[in-house]
Amino acid sequence: MIKVAKFGGSSVADAEQFKKVHAIVKADPERTYVVVSASGKRSSSDNKITDLLLLVNAHIQYGVDCSGLLATIEQRYLDIALELGLKFPVGEEFARFAENIKSYSPDFIVSRGEWFTAQLMAEYLDMPFVDSADVVMFHHDGTIDMERTQIRLREAIIHTGGSFVLPGFYGSTVDGQIKLFKRGGGDITGAILARCIDAGIYENWTDVSGFLAADPRIVDKPRGIHRITFEEMRELSYMGASVLQEEAIFPVREVNIPIQIKNTNAPDEFGTIIRETANEHAREHLITGIAGKKDFVGIYVQRAHMSNEVGRVRRALSILERYGVSVEHIPTGVDSFSIVVNGADVKDSIYSIVADIQRDLEPDTINVLPGLALISVVGRNMSRRVGTSGQIFGALGEAGINIRMITQSSQEISIIVGVQNEDFEKAIRVIYERFGDAVVVRER
Repeated sequence: MIKVAKFGGSSVADAEQFKKVHAIVKADPERTYVVVSASGKRSSSDNKITDLLLLVNAHIQYGVDCSGLLATIEQRYLDIALELGLKFPVGEEFARFAENIKSYSPDFIVSRGEWFTAQLMAEYLDMPFVDSADVVMFHHDGTIDMERTQIRLREAIIHTGGSFVLPGFYGSTVDGQIKLFKRGGGDITGAILARCIDAGIYENWTDVSGFLAADPRIVDKPRGIHRITFEEMRELSYMGASVLQEEAIFPVREVNIPIQIKNTNAPDEFGTIIRETANEHAREHLITGIAGKKDFVGIYVQRAHMSNEVGRVRRALSILERYGVSVEHIPTGVDSFSIVVNGADVKDSIYSIVADIQRDLEPDTINVLPGLALISVVGRNMSRRVGTSGQIFGALGEAGINIRMITQSSQEISIIVGVQNEDFEKAIRVIYERFGDAVVVRER
């Protein structure tokens, strides 16, 4: 089975992390394709190479000398090469890069973090280096040209003999210009490679052992999630439980290639498997995970006999669209509805939005409900047990937590509860303590 192994910035931060990657790759002959991010932080007070290169761009834009920053970046790579005894000419290549820095595009400058890291890793693993600029192709509109990318990657496989190291985060346009993905794009590069070569699994190596069932800053020692579906992962990631760049799931999901999140610093731990459908086990957890965010705002609109009028909700949504505000949820009643939005999105426009709704819809009542927190309880097995939602609401009620909003996903894998910001952490703990370890038994 072909495996694509992608290593994030923390996994390639210094020579010691390079050694861990070497041990992981060499331990499994099926790991024949490696994707790397730019070297990340070596400690909490350190800087990511990508952030330093973004700062270089800012210095150039404002005409500020960036030679000190470039020297810092160069030294990071010189230290890795020296400690590992690598022959790649870091000094010469970096001097050429620094000398012509003002002639390069911002995307090209930032992409060199991955380029230098991958060059060193390729030598250390004794594998060929393939430049993403030669194989990852973008359309003019910024989307990936999957057809051309697949052709280029398969040509690279033939040319290299079936294994290589590929830098993440960038590719090139049809006219040969370097183009970046959004931050976290190394995950996307790995997924594209896995899809184009029909890999059996896409391993994403980072500094955590997969997803946890709750935020460890809120819940003491939450269990790990060993198996999760793509839908469940999306629900949890959207609410802040982010381990993997969300866009990375789409290339592999479409062809049913599973993703495994693994920890470079604890390679023997199982991590988390993400796939389209979960394996059928006799016993599974009722709740897969719990995640949430604070600081939402609800706009409550009520008008007598609204249910007999057509287009009221649409008109309210069109007002928010004019202000460029994304809607999170729309709980409805017979003659009322609420629109829940991210507080940061309306901090400068909430009163103008309310005024426009008042003018266009002429409601009997309109209220703004600030300080809402949304908690998503996610689990593919919840629909198998009667009364799960009622038990969740009951547990919160027993704990004295006032529920301000309730909604359920159409696919019945998540229940979203709205509470006040001050009840956020307590509500997550209550739900986890009551249901975090509960299991359901599947019929065989």
